Amino acid sequence: MKIYDIVQRSDTTAGRTFDFFVLFLIVFSIITLSIETLPGLSSTTKELLNLSEVVVTVLFTVEYVLRVATAPSKKDYIFSFYGIIDLLAILPFYLALGIDLRSIRVFRLLRIFRILKMAQYSKAMERFGKALSHAKAEALVFPCITLMLLYFSAAGIYYFENEAQPENFPSIFHSLWWAVTTLTTVGYGDFYPITAGGKLFTFLILMCGLGIVAVPAGLIAAALSKVLQEEGREQD
Repeated sequence: MKIYDIVQRSDTTAGRTFDFFVLFLIVFSIITLSIETLPGLSSTTKELLNLSEVVVTVLFTVEYVLRVATAPSKKDYIFSFYGIIDLLAILPFYLALGIDLRSIRVFRLLRIFRILKMAQYSKAMERFGKALSHAKAEALVFPCITLMLLYFSAAGIYYFENEAQPENFPSIFHSLWWAVTTLTTVGYGDFYPITAGGKLFTFLILMCGLGIVAVPAGLIAAALSKVLQEEGREQD
């Protein structure tokens, strides 16, 4: 079997196995990253987490090289959404930029829709691609995107505010409550950012929250109505 069939296709056993292995690595790296932010970890635990990060980064690097090498159009992949996310997730490790972008790996979980597209959700995925689709696709996609954005918000505010407010933002896990209240625009005010970067990040998250809750609601309803009407006419 060619490497292309394993890396670029999801309609083969080897291809699906490769994709699910990558998804496992993504989830594993997200969990270990969150654990790293917990205070009071032992030196042994920190060493194990550092070792696991090295191994995962090397595997992601091999995956990225394989995807570039087997892509029908290398330029299209490198500058695509997935290509940029894949590169940003590993680049700081090698360049020692001092910027931790590992939390961006959560967006790589969007690849699961490409895998599901080959299985029982194929029709729902097609509808979603055309008009944010059928009710089933809506129920599947929006909770996933919301959870990803919640995690990204918690990770972002942690890196901005941990040093200034270690008591309020001691870890990514503790920051999740802030992410929930901010993204949903509830804003209880128990704690809030005091750094310039944290305030700017909060503004961006608030804008995302308003967009997620308000704007798509009407668009999705109209798109779903239109798509279902078109399908009904095709069946008649």
